[in-house]
Amino acid sequence: MQNSTKSITILMADDDEDDRMMTKEALEEEARLRNTLRFVEDGEELMDYLHHRGKYSSTADYPRPGLILLDLNMPRKDGREALREIKSDPDLRHIPVVVMTTSKAEEDIYRSYDLGVNSFIKKPVSFERLAEVLREVTRYWFEIVELPGR
Repeated sequence: MQNSTKSITILMADDDEDDRMMTKEALEEEARLRNTLRFVEDGEELMDYLHHRGKYSSTADYPRPGLILLDLNMPRKDGREALREIKSDPDLRHIPVVVMTTSKAEEDIYRSYDLGVNSFIKKPVSFERLAEVLREVTRYWFEIVELPGR
């Protein structure tokens, strides 16, 4: 799927283990994604990863992501708070963030875009639909658009 020779890391922030594993399977097996996929379980862990704090201090083991898949409803620090921090940080704001959530509340959609999200996607229920959506998301972000630093 990826045309570029440079591997781009996808970082998924989601507290639901089943959603993380389904996403991993959909990206690796169905979408044939060859990129590195990393996971964090909440907004605090996401910010630690992005700022290379604690167990994420090694930039070799935890490279800067080229795309963040973000759930809104997570413990400790939810996706809305993490999104606000990412998009207000000059060093992080250029990383594309795609909200993938079960929420379809109009308020969450508007608020996410107000905070600077690049895309808002309601999480598909079926594995087949998830694989299809992720194929399109990765195709768009890795094959179609030009991003800084590529």
